[in-house]
Parts: sequence; structure tokens; C-alpha cells
Amino acid sequence: MLVLDWVFFAVAGPAVVFAGISKGGFGSGAAFAAASVLALVIEPGQALGVMLPLLMLIDLSTLRPYWRKWDGRAAVLLILGGLPGVALGTALYRIAEPDVFRVLIGAISVGFVLWQLSVKRGWVKMGNHKLPNWAGALAGAVAGFTSFVSHAGGPPAAVYLLSRKVSKTQYQATTVLVFWVINIAKFVPYAFLGMFTLQTATANLVLAPFALFGAWLGVRAHYMVPERLFFALTYVLLSLTGIKLIWDGLT
Repeated sequence: MLVLDWVFFAVAGPAVVFAGISKGGFGSGAAFAAASVLALVIEPGQALGVMLPLLMLIDLSTLRPYWRKWDGRAAVLLILGGLPGVALGTALYRIAEPDVFRVLIGAISVGFVLWQLSVKRGWVKMGNHKLPNWAGALAGAVAGFTSFVSHAGGPPAAVYLLSRKVSKTQYQATTVLVFWVINIAKFVPYAFLGMFTLQTATANLVLAPFALFGAWLGVRAHYMVPERLFFALTYVLLSLTGIKLIWDGLT
């Protein structure tokens, strides 16, 4: 049972603001850190159930600032691939134990950091050509799956979008549209799997202002705050929480 005490809200409040900033201004890449942090203090399934309605609220509040600024072709391919990915995530969730998801969320967190460092250091080359359409659909499928199991769909979508050399704002707008649709698609299976309860609904009501405030900050920070500083802090947070989740899941 989810206990809504001061410890939960002390952890959840800043985490939700962080998710709003990431989704509102920095391409959603680090928003799943909020679910990783919450999974340190509550069951992984509860963390996912708490975060999804808040992420949907953030999506809705950031659609207008980025309306029609997206890459339409990329968005369609990612969405078409993302829906089967959500279905695959649903199937896995029904047969897996909570510790499996602790390890999976932790591994995705650490893997994301390692991937970003590899790209920054030049160990992994993104290439100078646009990836083909099938790669966009494949990236969408991976994004749909990782989004379902850990709200971490941003990284696979980023690989495809960055290959298209989109602008900063076009990249941000595309991720807003894509994950707005994918998160809507996740809602029904989440409800069917019992991930929404009276306690998660109560937590959503209390945390909604944090989500909206974070989204508001994110939209403004998109044009003001250096991405390098924001993501440096994100990488540290994800590394620590990811290692802790893997340790908890294995022990």
C-alpha cells in the first residue's frame, strides 16, 4: 500500500518538478528520473502509476507552446512504432516481479548515462545521414516499450531525431507530441493492470501543481538555461538512483 507521508512528498515534489522541467524544455530525455527516484521509496509499479497522470498533465500543458513546431514525418513514425512497443511492455509487466522492474529501471537509467557519455566523448558516432523510415518506426517501438516499463522513452526517440538534424525547438516539439500520444496509449493498460489506486489519485492531486510549475519552468528554460548544466545534474542523479535500484533488485 502506498503511504502518503512526508517522506514520500519530500521525495516526490522535487522529482515531479524535475520531470516537468525536462519534458517542458529539454526533450523529455531526463523526465524518467522522477520515476527512478520514486522507485527508491515505493514499489516500482506504484511509482509508474503515480507518474503517468502527472506526465500526461505536463504533456497537455506544453502542447500549446510548441504547437505545429514539430517534425511531422518523424512524429508519425515514432508514434506508429510506439504503440506496439506499449503492447509489448504490457505483456512483460503481467509476468514480471517488482524486483525485475527495479533492475530494469536501474539498468535503463545507468545505460542512458553511459550512452550519453559515449556520444559526448566520440566513442559512438551518430553519423551524418538521416536514418531511414524503418529506423524511425523501430526507435518508436523501443521508445514505447521503455516508456511503458520506466517512462524512459526519450533516449531511443532522441537517437532517431538527432539523425534528422532537427532544430532545438523542433526536437522539443516532436517529443512533446510523440509522448503525449504514447502516454495516452499507456493509460488503459496501466488501469487494467491495477497501477492506479485511490492513493495514487490522491498523490496526483497533491503533486499536480508541482507538475505544472515544472512544465512552466521548462518552457522558459528551453530558451534560457544551458542544456549542458541541466543534463550534467541529470546524469549524476540517474547514475546514483540507477545503481541503487539495481542493488535493491538483486539483493
